[in-house]
Amino acid sequence: MLRAFSTAATGMTAQQMIVDVIANNLANINTVGFKRSQVDFQDLMYVKIKEPGREIASGVVAPSGFEIGSGVSPASTLKVFTQGEQVSTERSLDVAIQGDGFFQVTGPGGEARYTRDGSLRANADGELVTSGGYKIEPSIAIPANTVSVSIGKDGTVTVFDGTTTTSIGQITLVRFPNPSGLSSEGGNLLAETSASGSPITGTAGQDGLGTFQQGFLEKSNVQMVTELVNLITAQRAYEINSRAIKAGDEMLTTANQLIR
Repeated sequence: MLRAFSTAATGMTAQQMIVDVIANNLANINTVGFKRSQVDFQDLMYVKIKEPGREIASGVVAPSGFEIGSGVSPASTLKVFTQGEQVSTERSLDVAIQGDGFFQVTGPGGEARYTRDGSLRANADGELVTSGGYKIEPSIAIPANTVSVSIGKDGTVTVFDGTTTTSIGQITLVRFPNPSGLSSEGGNLLAETSASGSPITGTAGQDGLGTFQQGFLEKSNVQMVTELVNLITAQRAYEINSRAIKAGDEMLTTANQLIR
Protein backbone atom coordinates (compact mmCIF):
# COMPACT_ATOMS: atom_id res chain seq x y z
CA MET A 1 0.00 0.00 0.00
CA LEU A 2 2.93 2.32 0.64
CA ARG A 3 3.82 2.12 -3.06
CA ALA A 4 0.54 3.89 -3.87
CA PHE A 5 1.59 6.85 -1.71
CA SER A 6 4.85 7.46 -3.55
CA THR A 7 3.30 6.77 -6.96
CA ALA A 8 0.44 9.20 -6.42
CA ALA A 9 2.89 11.77 -5.05
CA THR A 10 4.84 11.71 -8.33
CA GLY A 11 1.53 12.30 -10.12
CA MET A 12 0.77 15.33 -7.95
CA THR A 13 4.25 16.74 -8.58
CA ALA A 14 3.78 16.24 -12.32
CA GLN A 15 0.49 18.16 -12.31
CA GLN A 16 2.12 20.98 -10.35
CA MET A 17 4.76 21.27 -13.08
CA ILE A 18 2.05 21.38 -15.74
CA VAL A 19 0.32 24.22 -13.88
CA ASP A 20 3.65 26.10 -13.62
CA VAL A 21 4.20 25.84 -17.37
CA ILE A 22 0.60 26.83 -18.16
CA ALA A 23 0.92 29.85 -15.87
CA ASN A 24 4.02 30.99 -17.77
CA ASN A 25 2.25 30.47 -21.12
CA LEU A 26 -0.73 32.56 -20.02
CA ALA A 27 1.50 35.24 -18.50
CA ASN A 28 3.17 35.68 -21.92
CA ILE A 29 0.01 35.64 -24.01
CA ASN A 30 0.75 39.22 -25.14
CA THR A 31 4.52 38.79 -25.51
CA VAL A 32 5.61 39.38 -29.12
CA GLY A 33 6.93 36.23 -30.78
CA PHE A 34 6.52 34.10 -27.63
CA LYS A 35 6.22 30.34 -28.16
CA ARG A 36 4.24 28.25 -25.72
CA SER A 37 5.80 25.35 -23.85
CA GLN A 38 4.46 21.94 -22.93
CA VAL A 39 5.74 19.34 -20.49
CA ASP A 40 6.67 15.84 -21.66
CA PHE A 41 6.57 13.00 -19.15
CA GLN A 42 7.78 9.42 -18.94
CA ASP A 43 6.76 6.55 -16.70
CA LEU A 44 9.16 5.34 -14.00
CA MET A 45 10.56 1.88 -13.37
CA TYR A 46 8.23 -1.08 -12.97
CA VAL A 47 8.27 -3.76 -10.33
CA LYS A 48 8.08 -6.98 -12.34
CA ILE A 49 6.37 -9.58 -10.20
CA LYS A 50 5.80 -12.04 -13.02
CA GLU A 51 7.49 -11.89 -16.41
CA PRO A 52 5.40 -12.04 -19.62
CA GLY A 53 6.03 -15.13 -21.69
CA ARG A 54 6.85 -17.28 -18.65
CA GLU A 55 6.00 -20.97 -18.83
CA ILE A 56 2.93 -21.71 -16.71
CA ALA A 57 2.83 -25.41 -17.48
CA SER A 58 4.36 -27.74 -20.02
CA GLY A 59 3.81 -26.08 -23.41
CA VAL A 60 1.72 -23.27 -21.90
CA VAL A 61 3.14 -19.71 -21.97
CA ALA A 62 1.64 -16.75 -20.14
CA PRO A 63 0.41 -14.14 -22.66
CA SER A 64 1.10 -11.28 -20.27
CA GLY A 65 3.07 -10.46 -17.17
CA PHE A 66 2.35 -8.86 -13.81
CA GLU A 67 4.08 -5.54 -13.22
CA ILE A 68 3.35 -2.46 -11.13
CA GLY A 69 4.55 1.01 -12.08
CA SER A 70 6.29 3.51 -9.80
CA GLY A 71 4.73 6.70 -11.14
CA VAL A 72 5.71 9.46 -13.53
CA SER A 73 8.70 11.70 -14.07
CA PRO A 74 9.09 14.90 -16.15
CA ALA A 75 11.25 14.30 -19.24
CA SER A 76 11.48 17.80 -20.71
CA THR A 77 9.72 21.02 -21.52
CA LEU A 78 9.18 21.45 -25.25
CA LYS A 79 8.71 24.77 -27.03
CA VAL A 80 6.04 24.61 -29.72
CA PHE A 81 7.11 26.72 -32.70
CA THR A 82 3.79 27.04 -34.48
CA GLN A 83 3.10 30.35 -36.21
CA GLY A 84 1.51 33.06 -34.09
CA GLU A 85 -1.16 35.40 -35.39
CA GLN A 86 0.13 38.45 -37.24
CA VAL A 87 -1.36 41.81 -36.28
CA SER A 88 -1.02 45.09 -38.13
CA THR A 89 0.74 47.90 -36.28
CA GLU A 90 1.37 50.30 -39.20
CA ARG A 91 4.88 50.95 -37.81
CA SER A 92 7.53 50.82 -40.51
CA LEU A 93 10.09 49.16 -38.21
CA ASP A 94 7.76 46.41 -37.00
CA VAL A 95 8.55 43.20 -38.88
CA ALA A 96 6.87 39.81 -38.51
CA ILE A 97 8.48 36.56 -39.66
CA GLN A 98 6.07 34.46 -41.71
CA GLY A 99 7.45 30.93 -41.55
CA ASP A 100 10.68 29.46 -40.22
CA GLY A 101 13.56 31.52 -38.87
CA PHE A 102 14.87 33.84 -36.16
CA PHE A 103 16.45 37.26 -35.99
CA GLN A 104 20.05 37.12 -34.80
CA VAL A 105 20.97 39.74 -32.22
CA THR A 106 23.96 40.59 -30.07
CA GLY A 107 23.25 39.60 -26.48
CA PRO A 108 24.19 41.48 -23.28
CA GLY A 109 27.70 39.98 -23.22
CA GLY A 110 28.31 40.26 -26.96
CA GLU A 111 27.23 36.67 -27.60
CA ALA A 112 24.86 35.64 -30.39
CA ARG A 113 21.22 35.33 -29.38
CA TYR A 114 18.07 34.63 -31.39
CA THR A 115 14.51 35.95 -31.25
CA ARG A 116 11.17 36.09 -33.07
CA ASP A 117 10.50 39.57 -31.66
CA GLY A 118 10.31 41.86 -34.67
CA SER A 119 9.41 45.02 -32.76
CA LEU A 120 12.45 46.93 -33.99
CA ARG A 121 13.69 50.37 -33.02
CA ALA A 122 16.50 52.71 -34.06
CA ASN A 123 18.94 53.52 -31.24
CA ALA A 124 20.86 56.75 -30.75
CA ASP A 125 23.30 55.75 -33.52
CA GLY A 126 20.49 54.82 -35.91
CA GLU A 127 21.21 51.08 -35.59
CA LEU A 128 18.29 48.67 -35.70
CA VAL A 129 17.71 47.09 -32.29
CA THR A 130 14.98 45.00 -30.66
CA SER A 131 12.59 46.44 -28.10
CA GLY A 132 15.08 45.23 -25.46
CA GLY A 133 17.90 47.23 -27.07
CA TYR A 134 19.80 44.30 -28.63
CA LYS A 135 21.40 45.06 -32.00
CA ILE A 136 20.26 43.14 -35.06
CA GLU A 137 23.00 41.21 -36.87
CA PRO A 138 24.23 42.04 -39.44
CA SER A 139 24.16 45.61 -38.18
CA ILE A 140 22.02 48.07 -40.14
CA ALA A 141 22.09 51.83 -39.44
CA ILE A 142 19.32 54.21 -40.52
CA PRO A 143 20.72 57.58 -41.74
CA ALA A 144 19.61 60.63 -39.76
CA ASN A 145 18.03 62.29 -42.81
CA THR A 146 15.72 59.35 -43.51
CA VAL A 147 12.10 60.20 -44.26
CA SER A 148 10.77 56.65 -44.61
CA VAL A 149 12.01 53.07 -44.28
CA SER A 150 10.95 50.08 -46.37
CA ILE A 151 11.71 46.45 -45.49
CA GLY A 152 11.11 43.93 -48.27
CA LYS A 153 9.96 40.33 -47.90
CA ASP A 154 13.56 39.22 -48.40
CA GLY A 155 14.80 41.57 -45.66
CA THR A 156 16.24 44.26 -47.93
CA VAL A 157 16.15 47.61 -46.10
CA THR A 158 15.79 50.74 -48.23
CA VAL A 159 15.48 54.33 -47.04
CA PHE A 160 14.06 57.46 -48.69
CA ASP A 161 15.60 60.83 -47.78
CA GLY A 162 13.07 62.95 -49.65
CA THR A 163 14.78 62.71 -53.02
CA THR A 164 16.67 59.42 -53.28
CA THR A 165 15.88 55.80 -52.40
CA THR A 166 18.92 53.88 -51.14
CA SER A 167 19.44 50.27 -50.05
CA ILE A 168 21.36 50.21 -46.76
CA GLY A 169 21.51 46.49 -45.98
CA GLN A 170 19.60 43.27 -45.60
CA ILE A 171 18.17 41.56 -42.52
CA THR A 172 19.01 37.87 -42.60
CA LEU A 173 17.30 34.95 -40.89
CA VAL A 174 18.74 32.07 -38.91
CA ARG A 175 17.26 28.60 -38.51
CA PHE A 176 18.25 25.51 -36.53
CA PRO A 177 17.99 21.77 -37.18
CA ASN A 178 16.16 21.44 -33.84
CA PRO A 179 14.71 24.77 -32.66
CA SER A 180 13.07 23.05 -29.68
CA GLY A 181 16.58 22.48 -28.36
CA LEU A 182 17.24 26.21 -27.97
CA SER A 183 17.69 27.54 -24.46
CA SER A 184 15.33 30.28 -23.22
CA GLU A 185 17.35 33.16 -21.79
CA GLY A 186 14.55 35.60 -20.95
CA GLY A 187 14.03 38.97 -22.61
CA ASN A 188 12.60 37.21 -25.69
CA LEU A 189 16.04 35.73 -26.35
CA LEU A 190 17.04 32.16 -27.20
CA ALA A 191 20.53 30.66 -27.12
CA GLU A 192 22.18 27.92 -29.15
CA THR A 193 22.81 24.58 -27.41
CA SER A 194 24.32 21.27 -28.45
CA ALA A 195 20.74 19.96 -28.80
CA SER A 196 19.62 22.74 -31.15
CA GLY A 197 22.45 22.24 -33.61
CA SER A 198 24.48 25.00 -35.23
CA PRO A 199 22.73 28.08 -36.67
CA ILE A 200 22.19 28.22 -40.42
CA THR A 201 22.09 31.76 -41.78
CA GLY A 202 20.27 32.56 -45.00
CA THR A 203 18.14 34.97 -46.97
CA ALA A 204 14.45 35.25 -46.16
CA GLY A 205 12.32 33.32 -48.63
CA GLN A 206 15.11 30.94 -49.62
CA ASP A 207 16.14 27.44 -48.46
CA GLY A 208 13.03 26.93 -46.37
CA LEU A 209 13.29 30.21 -44.46
CA GLY A 210 10.26 32.42 -43.91
CA THR A 211 9.65 35.90 -45.26
CA PHE A 212 9.27 39.31 -43.64
CA GLN A 213 6.03 41.24 -43.33
CA GLN A 214 6.62 44.94 -42.67
CA GLY A 215 4.15 46.78 -40.47
CA PHE A 216 3.09 43.60 -38.64
CA LEU A 217 4.06 41.81 -35.43
CA GLU A 218 3.74 38.13 -34.60
CA LYS A 219 1.70 37.56 -31.46
CA SER A 220 2.38 34.65 -29.12
CA ASN A 221 1.01 31.28 -30.20
CA VAL A 222 -0.67 30.77 -26.81
CA GLN A 223 -4.34 29.80 -27.18
CA MET A 224 -6.26 30.79 -24.06
CA VAL A 225 -8.96 28.13 -24.47
CA THR A 226 -6.37 25.37 -24.88
CA GLU A 227 -4.43 26.50 -21.82
CA LEU A 228 -7.57 26.74 -19.68
CA VAL A 229 -8.64 23.23 -20.69
CA ASN A 230 -5.16 21.94 -19.83
CA LEU A 231 -5.31 23.81 -16.52
CA ILE A 232 -8.63 22.22 -15.56
CA THR A 233 -7.32 18.78 -16.57
CA ALA A 234 -4.20 19.23 -14.43
CA GLN A 235 -6.28 20.40 -11.48
CA ARG A 236 -8.60 17.39 -11.70
CA ALA A 237 -5.67 14.99 -12.09
CA TYR A 238 -4.04 16.51 -9.01
CA GLU A 239 -7.24 15.97 -7.02
CA ILE A 240 -7.53 12.35 -8.19
CA ASN A 241 -3.94 11.62 -7.18
CA SER A 242 -4.57 13.12 -3.76
CA ARG A 243 -7.65 10.91 -3.42
CA ALA A 244 -5.51 7.87 -4.23
CA ILE A 245 -3.27 8.78 -1.29
CA LYS A 246 -6.31 9.28 0.93
CA ALA A 247 -7.76 5.93 -0.18
CA GLY A 248 -4.48 4.18 0.59
CA ASP A 249 -4.40 5.80 4.02
CA GLU A 250 -7.96 4.66 4.77
CA MET A 251 -7.14 1.11 3.67
CA LEU A 252 -4.09 1.04 5.96
CA THR A 253 -6.23 2.33 8.83
CA THR A 254 -8.77 -0.43 8.22
CA ALA A 255 -6.01 -3.05 8.15
CA ASN A 256 -4.56 -1.76 11.44
CA GLN A 257 -7.97 -1.92 13.09
CA LEU A 258 -8.37 -5.55 11.98
CA ILE A 259 -5.00 -6.45 13.50
CA ARG A 260 -6.00 -4.91 16.81
